[in-house]
Formats: sequence, C-alpha cells, structure tokens
Amino acid sequence: MTELRYRVVKPAPAGAQDADPVLAMVGVEHRYGAAEVLCGIDFVVHPAEKVVLLGCNGSGKSTLLKILNGLIAPTSGRFLYQGEEITPARLKIPALHRRFRSEVALLFQNPDAMLFNPTVFDEIAFGPRQTGLADVAERVRHWADQVGVSQHLKRPPFTLSGGEKQKVCLAALLALEPKVLLLDEPTAALDPRSTGWLVDFLSGLPITTLTTTHNLSLAPELGSRALVLGEDHRLIHDGSLHALLTDMERLAAANLVHTHRHRHGDIEHRHTHVHDWQ
Repeated sequence: MTELRYRVVKPAPAGAQDADPVLAMVGVEHRYGAAEVLCGIDFVVHPAEKVVLLGCNGSGKSTLLKILNGLIAPTSGRFLYQGEEITPARLKIPALHRRFRSEVALLFQNPDAMLFNPTVFDEIAFGPRQTGLADVAERVRHWADQVGVSQHLKRPPFTLSGGEKQKVCLAALLALEPKVLLLDEPTAALDPRSTGWLVDFLSGLPITTLTTTHNLSLAPELGSRALVLGEDHRLIHDGSLHALLTDMERLAAANLVHTHRHRHGDIEHRHTHVHDWQ
C-alpha cells in the first residue's frame, strides 16, 4: 500500500458496510431538456469502498459523477453526502461549501479541463490555498513526490504530457485530503505504463473511490463492487463485479459486450467479446 503522509481515512475495518453511507442517491433522475440521462437511480456507498461505475458511452456515467460532486443538481430525487442533502442552495452555505469541496473531489477525464495555474506548484497548491490550509508547501511537495512530478514543479502544466497532466490533477485533488475521490474514465488518455501506475496508486489510497469506465478488463483492478448503468439510463446492477463479469446477458443489456460472426474454414459461429477500448 502507498505510504501516505496524510492519511485521509483509515482503511475500512471488518463490518464497514454497517457504517453510515458516505454517499447516497435516492430516486435520482436527470434530464438535459427533453433528453433523459438518468432514471430512478438509488444506491449508497460506504466509507473506504472501491466502487466501479460501468456503462457504455452515453449511459449517464459522467452526469452521475457531476451530481455526486455537486456540480449539477438532479432534476428530481435527492443526493446526500454523509446524510446531508446537497443542493445548489445548500452549497451556498459557507461552512458546508468549504467542507464538501475539500472532502469530495472529482478527477475529470480530460486533465486540460482542470489546469489553469501558471506552474505545477501553483496547480497543486490552489486547493489548499483556497481553503486556508497552513501547510501548503509541505502538501505540494509531498503529493508531487507521491505521483512523481516533483521535477516539474516550476513548469507550466500545459507543457506536460497527458499522463503527467493527469498526475498533476490527481496531486491537486489529494492535497486537500479528500474523503471521497470520484474518477471519470481516468485511464482514457493514458498509455499502458501510466495506466498500470495509476491502478497501483489508486489501490493504495485508503479513501472512498468511485471510478467510471467501460473497460471490463480494467474494472477488477479498480474495485470489487460494480454499479452498471444500462442504455435506458437505469441502474441494472449493483453488486459483485466478479459476478457481473460472468453474466453475459446483463453485460449485453448494458452494451458492454458485443457478438459477431467468425469463420474457421467452412464453419461459421459467433463470438462474444468485451469492449476494452477507452
């Protein structure tokens, strides 16, 4: 396990499922105009759980993460963080806004959407400075070292490679010591080496994580529990990831596997394949 200078929460002890949920969605629905994006979503996530959110492109994964991060409000239903409902109006309460923004962090799929400071140091320092933390420089140095970008602290973020940018964004979030880390297709722009590093790093973080992907080969490395959004934008599975991966009917319903014809000489048959592109 990665040795952390700031231990955000302790690893979940036996029986952690009996603890109060850290995240809860109750009857959540969302529309963009007339287009339905989420429908009747209900689930809870407990402290230190590693959850994988699966679904094909357009199923609503990114929208669900934005609701969990308080960036948008559901059209109907409720989202609760540690038992407290999160709405745009309530996030205007200074104390709640400060606590929620420091404890729930979202890593966007495209790191360029998160980078806007003149140097890598300033990028990692931005959150701690905004929340008035006293040990900003120490946090920056620690997390830059943890993700492997210490040598780039004086460089403008836009000059880095895609993988390096992703590491900087991750360090910037972890510098706040969040309790929940939301990740939207975090390996989409990474090469195999960077993907391997990220998977190992995330497995060593003793915090609640919810990661979206449609890559079934990678999913078991990111968590043991799966939430699956179907093409109808409803939750069609909440449970064991291992059990899901053997349920071809459910995977097909979520458009996470496909079947095509294949020939061996004069014999034609059909194969089922998983979708492992990013």
